[in-house]
Amino acid sequence: MGSVIPLFIMLLLLISPALSFSSSETEKFMALGDKPDPSNPKNTSLTARLLDLVIRDYAVKLYDENNTTTTSVLTNVHLPSNFSGIEVDTARFRCGSLRRYGAKIKEFHLSKYVIINPCLDRVIFIRQELRLKWSNIFYNNSHNMQNYELVTPILGLLAYNGGDDRLNVGKLNPFELWINADKDPIKVDFTNMTRLNSEISLQGRMLHCASFEGQGNMTLTSMVAPNVCHVMKEGHVGLVIESSQSQTPTRANGRSEEYGKKISRWKVALGSSIGAALGAFLLGLLFVAMFVKAKERLKLEDMVRRAYQEEALQVSMVGHVRPQTSHGSD
Repeated sequence: MGSVIPLFIMLLLLISPALSFSSSETEKFMALGDKPDPSNPKNTSLTARLLDLVIRDYAVKLYDENNTTTTSVLTNVHLPSNFSGIEVDTARFRCGSLRRYGAKIKEFHLSKYVIINPCLDRVIFIRQELRLKWSNIFYNNSHNMQNYELVTPILGLLAYNGGDDRLNVGKLNPFELWINADKDPIKVDFTNMTRLNSEISLQGRMLHCASFEGQGNMTLTSMVAPNVCHVMKEGHVGLVIESSQSQTPTRANGRSEEYGKKISRWKVALGSSIGAALGAFLLGLLFVAMFVKAKERLKLEDMVRRAYQEEALQVSMVGHVRPQTSHGSD
């Protein structure tokens, strides 16, 4: 156990330059202006990763200012006005408590089998809800989102090292932790989420779970229950539907297929009727031929019988006729 502490200190020393770089990046971001515009796809300086770092800094500052050691309590993080449309909540958990009971952070349900790596003493969970234009950070930067529309705000769950009771979180400059939920996935419940656009009509279109990953990658999965998704790790997720533009050719193809099916059924019915009529006609001809043949056979048998009868009559008549005798004169 004594060898673990020096290793942990060495790990902090190794990652501290990267953490300080992240902090400088967030300062650059804050210097971009009072009103960052994430809806502009040309705004390459604003990325999802950078936004995560800014939100993390505000959440950590909350713990540092309050100087609290309370765990398992969800607290709202107040962001500046230029971040309107983003809702952030944070909670601090003991690693041992997570392993025994799991955790619930609003829409996110983590079972006790979820692994936080590395989880040394405490972990800080940060829950994000990106509404309005902020969801465009993921929409515009994803390679395969052009055929889909976001229906709900994007929810994010990230984990950071939470330090311990002896050291303020802010002084640690906490690093990100990995969440592994392969054994028992994290359940994300969108039931109480408000739609981004009330004018979006599902129109029979199927909802999908969209998990947004780094470098513009998006993974689509099916819902495990109505408005419920499963995720395997930290990150961002939302509900999407196939866009109406991409549905148009599909519907046209659907109509064509339906029309083709109707024509095929009509052809089958007509062919069956013609076949049945032709079969009945041929069967009728067969019966007529059999009847005529049977009638001719009976007629032939009758003629043969009559011939035998006439021949027998002639023979019997010949047997009864007496021969004539001539009388000679004396």
